[in-house]
Amino acid sequence: MNKHTQNILLAIPILLMCHFTALASEIELKITKRYLNFPVSQHEVRHKMTFRSEGQPELNIVIRLTAGEPDYWVFKDVSNLKGKTLTISYEGDQAALSQIYQDNEIAGADSLYQEHNRPQFHFTTRRGWINDPNGLLYHNGEYHLFYQHNPYEREWENMHWGHAVSHDLIHWKELPDALYPDELGTMFSGSAVIDYQNTAGWNEGDTPALVAAYTAASPERQTQGIAYSLDKGRTFTKYQGNPVIDSKEKWNSVDTRDPKVFWYEPSDHWVMVLNERDGHSIYISQDLKNWEYQSHTTGFWECPELFELPVDGDPEHTKWVMYGASGTYMLGEFDGKAFTPTAGKYRYVSGPVYAAQTFTNVKDGRRIQMGWGQISHPGMPFKGMMMLPTEFHLRNTNDGPRLFNQPVKETEQLFTSVNRWSNLSTEEANEALEEYAEKGTLRIKTRIQLSHATSAGLNLFGQHIIDYDLNFNKLNDAFYSPDDPTSMEITADIYIDKTSIEVFVDEGAFTLVMPRTPEESNEEGFHFWGNNITIKNLEVFKAASIWE
Repeated sequence: MNKHTQNILLAIPILLMCHFTALASEIELKITKRYLNFPVSQHEVRHKMTFRSEGQPELNIVIRLTAGEPDYWVFKDVSNLKGKTLTISYEGDQAALSQIYQDNEIAGADSLYQEHNRPQFHFTTRRGWINDPNGLLYHNGEYHLFYQHNPYEREWENMHWGHAVSHDLIHWKELPDALYPDELGTMFSGSAVIDYQNTAGWNEGDTPALVAAYTAASPERQTQGIAYSLDKGRTFTKYQGNPVIDSKEKWNSVDTRDPKVFWYEPSDHWVMVLNERDGHSIYISQDLKNWEYQSHTTGFWECPELFELPVDGDPEHTKWVMYGASGTYMLGEFDGKAFTPTAGKYRYVSGPVYAAQTFTNVKDGRRIQMGWGQISHPGMPFKGMMMLPTEFHLRNTNDGPRLFNQPVKETEQLFTSVNRWSNLSTEEANEALEEYAEKGTLRIKTRIQLSHATSAGLNLFGQHIIDYDLNFNKLNDAFYSPDDPTSMEITADIYIDKTSIEVFVDEGAFTLVMPRTPEESNEEGFHFWGNNITIKNLEVFKAASIWE
């Protein structure tokens, strides 16, 4: 008898308390345990499910609940309802309700984080779908990662704000979802700040409010709301005056979303950068509740960012960076009300990474970002991931200042050098890497010197990790030219996880993100290629798991 069957049998006395109405499938559960587990099948049609409990807002979702053999199980944390009665109504198969059971463990807890295709040094949620990172914030020793989350399926729907915390940006602890759909809509992307000056009036004593700004999305419109927390983001209270911005009439567009809020010190006011229609709008506020429109910059789509960086570390020489979800960016000036582009657009990244956001309130001044990896994990009860946290720098190049992007220093704790070589031919390098080809996780650093070759690269099981065409200035089909246009070398810092590969080229000048091709698709293993190339440096690192 497997664990799931045991759990279901143990739950039978609870299920006997279920009450089925004549008009709809409905059960009443006296909550005695931490989790409710739900069987899900991708073959089922989504149906509406409603949760009702005294003193709690009604929650409506859709779910592919099944009475048959589930593809996987999902869960809802109901620890806040212990001792209370929860009523669940469902518009689908009544028999499927009888498969829901209570437990103090989620279904599949015995293999959690050790599943075959679970990324080992990238954040993934225990169950369900994730997309955009939201509310990235550092406060009182904790990095907060909120994120778009569908807890009830590994496809997009039912947008909540998921929540995880870390002390080092590397090892994450997943917490209960932080924001739930309400009468204004589902919870789309946004940001978070600490209201140290109590501008909104929600602080208690020495405890400043953690304030989240988010989009509430309905089919008719998208509006901006705020919520505050006095317990380090564990629970939120939504502002009764929401929405604080409703700009559909201004733009004649449903697309007004993804508020990024920060404090602008020179003018002592809050700034919100908001995606609206064809670009990013600037709003300002004194209290986080009342917002005034100021300006608009066209040419971006979704998930705005706006921040200031020193050029080559010089605090007297800074530029403001504005970017959107695709990672393309402009450089310019900002006076607290309007962004004035002076250069761009440029691109620092290529591949299925989207909606990156930077952390607010990082005390050492670093500008750290994380992006959503649009990557699947075959056979797993979750989808999507966060790519490695990276630090931005602005560095002068022959073409002017550009963004450089490299993994944060905290990632070094995960990787231990196990071998290194110098000045190898392709054959020698391939032989050196042969024993590492089937490792599930790995890091490789290399520097390749081209000769009269026009292209060179590195494959893993037939997949192009690096494909550098010196003649056409292309790197994995994206335009790329080194700062020294006469250079015959390219360097790469390569992070290989179970389902993804990240490559940081030439000390962060360009970043490549890609899904990892399954090993069984090709028996080739690692394979350097190119005409008379030299592998000047090659180093292999073993990778530890962030879940250990």
